[in-house]
Amino acid sequence: MNALWNRPKRLLVLPIALALGALLVAVLTLWLEPGSAAARVVLDYQSAPAPNSPFLYPFTVQNLMHLLLFVGLGEIYCRWRISEAERSLIGEHLLPEDYQVVLQSHDLPPIRARVAGRHDGEHGFLPSLIDLCILQFQASRSVDQTVSVLNSSLELIAHRVDLRYAMLRYIVWVIPTIGFIGTVIGISLAMSLIDPGAATQDLGEIAKSLGVAFYTTLVALVESAILVLLLNLVQAREELALNQAGHYTLTNLINRLYAGT
Repeated sequence: MNALWNRPKRLLVLPIALALGALLVAVLTLWLEPGSAAARVVLDYQSAPAPNSPFLYPFTVQNLMHLLLFVGLGEIYCRWRISEAERSLIGEHLLPEDYQVVLQSHDLPPIRARVAGRHDGEHGFLPSLIDLCILQFQASRSVDQTVSVLNSSLELIAHRVDLRYAMLRYIVWVIPTIGFIGTVIGISLAMSLIDPGAATQDLGEIAKSLGVAFYTTLVALVESAILVLLLNLVQAREELALNQAGHYTLTNLINRLYAGT
């Protein structure tokens, strides 16, 4: 089925995504000057380790979020490839599309043979719908029951499509959460620089620590916004593929069925 669908293996995409994220961090590390504004914001890359900081470069909150961003992008890539495979089935003309064609029971076995092996229970919206509808019609000789099976199948597949995005939604949630955690840790470290017994405080160092703390939330919100946009675009494309498969089946199979007398 992988050759048929030409869909990427998620277990292969994950390490590739992590490697690309690590490569991005490495390139930015070489490109940005340590301690510069861009290096502090994007990487938390300081010219010298911050006082009391538990994060030693490159093991920073920002770099962890970059890796999670690429994991999310890998998931989105997988979903996009599958949605494109689903949409391409519409153009394979699996059903007769001539408006004059009427389908009777003896016309259906060749069509069912044509879609055999084109779906696996998880993928192949259109072949799966065609197969189920033909089976129902041959068993009941009822167009109404076949329509009912089509509607039920569309609802089940739509729910299954939504469940496939659970991991992506978690990544979209966890990136800002990690950013907020980094901010809380940064504020705590900044507060630890305050010496109640000192006559004067090093406000510059405290302000610098607070700035680094808030950078984690800034980066997290930007990366989360990118993932949310791509997630919605790809999910809408996959749901559109399901909608088109249902419409194609209704138009070229259900509406052409003739039960006879």
